[in-house]
Amino acid sequence: MFIQTESTPNPATLKFLPGQTVLELGTADFPNSESATKSPLAQRIFNTGAVAGVFFGNDFVTVTKHDTLAWDHIKPAILGAIMEHFQSGQPVISGEGPAPSGHKEFTGEDAEIVTQIKELLDTRVRPAVAQDGGDITFHGFDRGVVYLHMQGACAGCPSSTLTLKMGIENLLRHYIPEVLEVRPVAA
Repeated sequence: MFIQTESTPNPATLKFLPGQTVLELGTADFPNSESATKSPLAQRIFNTGAVAGVFFGNDFVTVTKHDTLAWDHIKPAILGAIMEHFQSGQPVISGEGPAPSGHKEFTGEDAEIVTQIKELLDTRVRPAVAQDGGDITFHGFDRGVVYLHMQGACAGCPSSTLTLKMGIENLLRHYIPEVLEVRPVAA
């Protein structure tokens, strides 16, 4: 098994590509080791002791390291944990696992606007941020403000504010005049 790695805009995060499907549907975010109880793969990666967060996409694993450690020192252990997992035959998520993450449900008078926001996010934004090892999902809409949740490489990325303000906010405001601003939210 050959696992490729790619850098991301977030220097604390690397994208690992095992050459096979990681998750069939959706994404899974493990912001700490306690959240990884239903994922044997995430547990193995956290057990290296060097990891602050793990995120799964369709064909990639994004790993965020602790700030005090260098990638040169911890990357071999993470590669070993991923390889060991896929050779073990264990599932990535055991049991029911978390539901694939995605947009929060929204009902109310702005439902039509929210549908347009979600469609733009799904067609224009999410594919681009997945290439960087992350995901951005709809969290809410209130009085012209869109609230988005950033995951994987996007969470804590130094360029995330620029991505939100100059990229996503401008895109949404261009197509949907009711959108005035975009803000990040924690899970």
